[in-house]
Amino acid sequence: MAYVIAIIGGGPVGLMAAEVISQAGLPVHLYDAMPSVGRKFLLAGKGGLNLTHSEPYPDFLDRYGSRREQIAPLLDAFGPDDLRAWAAGLGVETFVGTSGRVFPTEMKAAPLLRAWLRRLREAGVVFHTRHRWLGWDDDGSLHFATRNGEVRVEADATVLTLGGGSWPKLGSDGGWVPLLAERGVPIAPLRPANCGFDVAWTEHFRSRFEGQPVKPVVIHFTDATGYDYAQQGEFIVTATGVEGSLIYALSAPLRNTIEATGSAVIQLDLAPDWTEERLVSRLSQPRGKRSMANHMKRAVNLDGVKTGLLWEFLERDVFDDPKRLAAAIKSLPIPLLAPRPLAEAISTAGGISFEALDEHLMLRGLPGLFAAGEMLDWEAPTGGYLLTASFATGRAAGLGAVAWVKRQEV
Repeated sequence: MAYVIAIIGGGPVGLMAAEVISQAGLPVHLYDAMPSVGRKFLLAGKGGLNLTHSEPYPDFLDRYGSRREQIAPLLDAFGPDDLRAWAAGLGVETFVGTSGRVFPTEMKAAPLLRAWLRRLREAGVVFHTRHRWLGWDDDGSLHFATRNGEVRVEADATVLTLGGGSWPKLGSDGGWVPLLAERGVPIAPLRPANCGFDVAWTEHFRSRFEGQPVKPVVIHFTDATGYDYAQQGEFIVTATGVEGSLIYALSAPLRNTIEATGSAVIQLDLAPDWTEERLVSRLSQPRGKRSMANHMKRAVNLDGVKTGLLWEFLERDVFDDPKRLAAAIKSLPIPLLAPRPLAEAISTAGGISFEALDEHLMLRGLPGLFAAGEMLDWEAPTGGYLLTASFATGRAAGLGAVAWVKRQEV
């Protein structure tokens, strides 16, 4: 008997599951709601596909926070070095950037995806696009909506790789949540991860500085548990608040603190290379007829959006006191009101509880059904951590499905 395995979701997680299943010699059909597969993967690669990270492995594992224990075994089986070797097997060489991030030499996702899809098709993987999953029929068959009407599909095992709830236009809309919840699957609410945050800018500040980067700065932040964070980098002023790599790196504790207390306040060091004492000394110099803006530019090399932030949040009399102004430059409080909506986030927190899964990522209460990727309740910062763990979960679920159907043969 030839057992058939269905994969629902055509992102990199589903494609990795399809690869290991086809390598085991089993028929595999992959279904996706979009006209083509890998759309979010391609979008992630537009600015340079960050596949993984080269930092020491223990530090790498720490990026998964409270889910380190669950993610570690998956990465032990397929980690950063394995991912680079896998890409090389597709003819895509990688390099380590100055930040430690790992990229394809061509800095694009499209060549890798093309080579990957070609290999999958040659291995016999059958792709069904424009198939939106609607759940199950009473007889247990999979139910899809297509352009030609609804279809039913019988599968001996199913791997769900439908993503979280971010970027719904690319297919990850969280529509699977009620389908699994009604079958008793415990699911933590989907929340934005690697996201921007709202700030109550004045119209004057917004109109002048929207889209401008703020760099370099250090963010200091104390979360709701009292843990202190300090990280240097850059972010971007948006029409609604702030976003960018430095904000994304702290988005989980910022979001959690807002959920716990109603708001979060970050402290910006706008001059990380200056001591407060040096700032006081330079700001205390006579400015003559120069405006305060010109004085700050000339005395401490501060202008543009950084000066704008000071005017946005400080009382005017602070600018007349070099000590108070220097203290504000080194620790400017910026209140964050709320994370941006889930649809705008880079990734998703929440999802299927790991406690509902066995070590092969099969749902304990629904034998033969596996789930992987952002459908699971974990999160990680950008920098290659998201993709690496996503690949690893897809591989684990695919191998789990193979093991499951082979046990049925006994």
